[in-house]
Amino acid sequence: MSAAATGGLYRAVWRWHFYAGLLVLPFLSWLAITGALYLYKPELERLIYPDLVTVQPMAAPLPLGAIVERVRRETGSVIVEVDRPAHADESWRMLVTTPEGTQRTAWVDPYRGTVLGLTRKGGALQTVRDLHSLILTGPVGNALIEAVGGWAILLVVTGVYLWWPRGASPALRVRGTPAGRLFWRDLHAAIGIVAGAVVLFLAVTGMPWTGTWGNALRGTIASQGLGRPDPPQASAMPGHGAHAGHDVAEALPWSLQDAPMPHGTHGDIGIDRAAALAARHGMTAPWVLSLPAGPGAPYLFSRTIRRAEDGRALYLDAGSGRVLQDARFPGFGAGAKIVEWGIATHKGEEYGEPNRLLMLFGCIAVVLLSITGAVMWWKRRAPGTVAAPPRHPDRRAARALLAMMTVAGVLFPLTGITMLVALAIEGFLRMARTKPLQL
Repeated sequence: MSAAATGGLYRAVWRWHFYAGLLVLPFLSWLAITGALYLYKPELERLIYPDLVTVQPMAAPLPLGAIVERVRRETGSVIVEVDRPAHADESWRMLVTTPEGTQRTAWVDPYRGTVLGLTRKGGALQTVRDLHSLILTGPVGNALIEAVGGWAILLVVTGVYLWWPRGASPALRVRGTPAGRLFWRDLHAAIGIVAGAVVLFLAVTGMPWTGTWGNALRGTIASQGLGRPDPPQASAMPGHGAHAGHDVAEALPWSLQDAPMPHGTHGDIGIDRAAALAARHGMTAPWVLSLPAGPGAPYLFSRTIRRAEDGRALYLDAGSGRVLQDARFPGFGAGAKIVEWGIATHKGEEYGEPNRLLMLFGCIAVVLLSITGAVMWWKRRAPGTVAAPPRHPDRRAARALLAMMTVAGVLFPLTGITMLVALAIEGFLRMARTKPLQL
């Protein structure tokens, strides 16, 4: 490509990087702040709920069935899920459905069988998680997060292209003073390059949680034999979403969240025997137990994931206690293993505290990129203008950029739709500026 075309491509990329940043960075800041808070969920819960999280341990907890019965009597609610933590000084959590039909979390002392308190489902940090995913706004919020995730990937890629040293320019530099735009431009670029790989990783590994793209990825991986283990032939029940009237999928590894549920026999061996059988099969805390929804539904023990390799879901026939399915990480396909690893690392759990600090660094970098980008734009703009980079007349550059955007739009359909909307708006505004209004 000629120097003129290269310069035209640079201007075209700059223009789209500008518009994408102006529109998307506020949402990315939202994701970064809520994500950073959720990284420190255990510490924040101890700070917010000091009397609910910590208990005085004794020799051994009460039998699980006795605990569940006491909570049922004390709250008057139906127990649908039991969350047993890893540490002896932590309270157990039970998801309950009240007589009014509201789901709440009961914080329980397992040694004394007492309810320490009730909060909304999941407590304050579940609210943070819901804000992070915009699940509170339903499908629209999830679609917005998906589109923003695709744009975040494009922002990193185009940002690296714009920064890439040309000629004798030094790779990293921060010139000028905070009073000038040059300082903020260089600072923005330096932060982006230093943290770009982490930000890109967060954006890519966050995409599997999205509705359209994430579900399509899970289905594609499964159809190619690279995903979850095949369910038993006896599986005839619907997926996990309706199990016991709540979303069991949240406690499962990503690869299993839309899998059909194994179907067992009628009858009930009881919670205590189910817990004993799970322990005999090597299910150790932390785990989440989802109680059977009705006849034929199994007891589901899901290992609470810290590392991807810990992912496990054990289904026990409620009527006989036999194992219907024992899905473990080694039995996942290559595609599922990669995604599960990415999710665990995204959450700052796969490699311990260094992992969490690195993800926190990425979150802070996104906020700083948003701030420096906004300041840079404000110092560049003239009053009453958007101050977008000018269009370049080179058609070859426009075609090259269009080809790249087409590829991105195919890979991330909702992001592609927002690209088309942005192009339509820009075209309309350009026509409005160039053509006089005719009555």
